[in-house]
Amino acid sequence: MTSDTFNIFKFSGKMKILHLSWMAFFITFLVWFNFAPMLQAVKESLGLTSDEIKTLLILNVALTIPARVFIGMLTDKYGPRLVYSALLAICSIPCFMFAFADSFIQAAIARFLLGFIGAGFVIGIRMVSEWFPHNELGTAEGIYGGWGNFGSAAAAFTLPTVAVLFGGEDGWRYAIGLTGVISLVFAFIYYANVTNTPKGSTYFKPKNLGAMEVTSKGDFFFLLIMKLPMYAAIALLAWKLSPAGVDMLSQFVVNSIYVGLFALYLLEVYKVWQVNKEVFTTEIPQLHRYSFKQVAVLDILYFTNFGSELAVVSMLPLFFAETFSLDPVLAGLVAGAYAFMNLMSRPAGGWISDKFGRKSTLMILTAGLAGGYALMGMVDGQWPLWLAVAIAMGCSFFVQSGEGAVFAVVPLIKRRMTGQIAGMTGAFGNVGAVTFLTVLSFVDYSTFFYVIAGTAVIGLITLIFMDEPRGQIAEVAEDGSVHMIDVS
Repeated sequence: MTSDTFNIFKFSGKMKILHLSWMAFFITFLVWFNFAPMLQAVKESLGLTSDEIKTLLILNVALTIPARVFIGMLTDKYGPRLVYSALLAICSIPCFMFAFADSFIQAAIARFLLGFIGAGFVIGIRMVSEWFPHNELGTAEGIYGGWGNFGSAAAAFTLPTVAVLFGGEDGWRYAIGLTGVISLVFAFIYYANVTNTPKGSTYFKPKNLGAMEVTSKGDFFFLLIMKLPMYAAIALLAWKLSPAGVDMLSQFVVNSIYVGLFALYLLEVYKVWQVNKEVFTTEIPQLHRYSFKQVAVLDILYFTNFGSELAVVSMLPLFFAETFSLDPVLAGLVAGAYAFMNLMSRPAGGWISDKFGRKSTLMILTAGLAGGYALMGMVDGQWPLWLAVAIAMGCSFFVQSGEGAVFAVVPLIKRRMTGQIAGMTGAFGNVGAVTFLTVLSFVDYSTFFYVIAGTAVIGLITLIFMDEPRGQIAEVAEDGSVHMIDVS
């Protein structure tokens, strides 16, 4: 950790790392949500149905579920510098694929593959946690997440205009292709300008990357249970693509996916056993133990707050266009107000958490989230547009502040496993997105918002069981030495 002062206007030391990392995350969101503000243009250009458009929205977030877990593991092993740079470069390819797509199938494949770029978030969580002390960590992670998440708002504000400037029916293709170029170029900028840790610091790695470590028998089974929703979300997506849904895949292919998911889960059970079988024969010293309950609570909270953000950012331009009869460009700008709140809300959530406690902050913000979505469920075309936008922005404050507060806790559970924990927590956000977007395909907008509000109430109940992070984390370096890391 570096000891220089926290000055947001500096571009050296730890602040340089923070700024370059949020820029990288900003670009991942710009690319990931370059589709949402131009739904109508893409729909008309490719001749898609409303069901096909909603399917593309779900596909856009589906691959991020396993990708965040996988990328979290790679980050812990190889370091965020290499992994972030590679992700930005590789994911420019499906971005270009989507820009050149001329059918639903091609667009679907490209959007599915683009979900991988959504895993970028967990890389920066590990990078920032290496450079900032515990008393600044929530604020730093909040700035990283909030300013990075603003990429979706930037897409909503700018890409429709960029498409108009290029002109013609293919304007949207040039706008989306431009985001791919930005991602590719910044991959090289990031690699050339960051390091994984401050000079002289140790980069702690997990003992085994095959699966997440746990430190008790109960947590072994708890981990296996918490893995199930990730497989269920992918199965839900397969069902949506089946003949019973949009009829994109044959029933044979869908059944094969189900069988494959079951086999993969059994393989994961085996890997978890390989990594953690010693907990059944050996008592883990208290010094090295952590409670997986902490991870599970954060998973559920992120299912609601980040899951709802992804879903709402995806559908809000369409919601405003249909509810208030707005043209696509204006609807994109109005909907961008929701994501605009990321600039201050997520950093605010991290800062409040640093100052006033992790658990109490999460309780207040989750309650506010539930109330915000309940109000959004009441909005209809009779409301003044300004009031609907104000409610969306107020709801967004609680959603994104809650995300900042969640990731103010993640690095305080077990430092060397931060990538894995962030990956699992982040993956639950995408499970939430797939779940909520699937719900949207069956219900009206009002019911959609009420379902999210109800889920937030469940998250509020689970928070009762979370413990406030205290004390120190014991970490073992590769040379076997034990280091005590203060997280109080």
